[in-house]
Amino acid sequence: MMSAALDLDAVRAFVLIVEHGSFTRAAEALETTQAAVSLKLKRLETRLGRRLVERTPRSVQLSAHGADFLGHARALLEAHDRAMQAFGAAPQRLALGISDHVAGPELPGLIARMNARDPAQAIAVRVGSSGELLQSFDRRELDAVLLRLHSERRDGKVVARERFGWFAAPAWQPRASAPLPIVTMGEPCGVRALAVQLLERHGAAYAEVFVGGGVLAVAAAAMAGLGIAALSPRMLPMDAVDVGPKLGLPELPLLPIVLHSRVKTSPGRDAVAALAAAYKQAVRG
Repeated sequence: MMSAALDLDAVRAFVLIVEHGSFTRAAEALETTQAAVSLKLKRLETRLGRRLVERTPRSVQLSAHGADFLGHARALLEAHDRAMQAFGAAPQRLALGISDHVAGPELPGLIARMNARDPAQAIAVRVGSSGELLQSFDRRELDAVLLRLHSERRDGKVVARERFGWFAAPAWQPRASAPLPIVTMGEPCGVRALAVQLLERHGAAYAEVFVGGGVLAVAAAAMAGLGIAALSPRMLPMDAVDVGPKLGLPELPLLPIVLHSRVKTSPGRDAVAALAAAYKQAVRG
């Protein structure tokens, strides 16, 4: 008598739990609930007759049986995906847009992870301002975009909320009686607009001393000592200093990362969900 086959969805859930180290993050990548992921794992463990994961309040760890099964699980999923690629529809090109204030140093690693999940998936990534990317999405030039919250839009899914601060180089000091030197991205940039608005409401005299074409250039100018920049800490070296409290500057709010997507089918949907979950994890640190 042939034994019952393994549930591929349950196997995929198990692999994602291991890769993300969390039931919650695996659920986010699968766009389902933590309870659903727990149920899938329980059914898989029941089917195998082995405990695969040891759960603790702070972590998720593989059991000895789980470590033995992990390689087989990945090989099973890879074989399934290869079969689907060979006999299914031709892979579609996935066009993604990521705001410069979202992309950050994690982007190369995340693209590599997306490619590892499905090497046959053609991926195009455009980095730019949130406003420009949103316009391209509305024109259907992009399939999905990860942006800073746009003031004129209330659609999209909030992936995470990220802390910003007024950052400068370790040795930077303000000049007495001189306007506050700030380094920014050029317009249109929502973060620049917010920073300038807050400074003006606060009554702080400021001068834009450097305008960069991207976050990398702005971070470089700040670390070179030209002035201060309103940035997320993950965009800067570890020794960058948040000088806002010392200078009495207005606190920057938590800024949302928002996903807009029209991708409804796999594997593109899975790739977009995994990218969003990875950025949520990066923001959490």
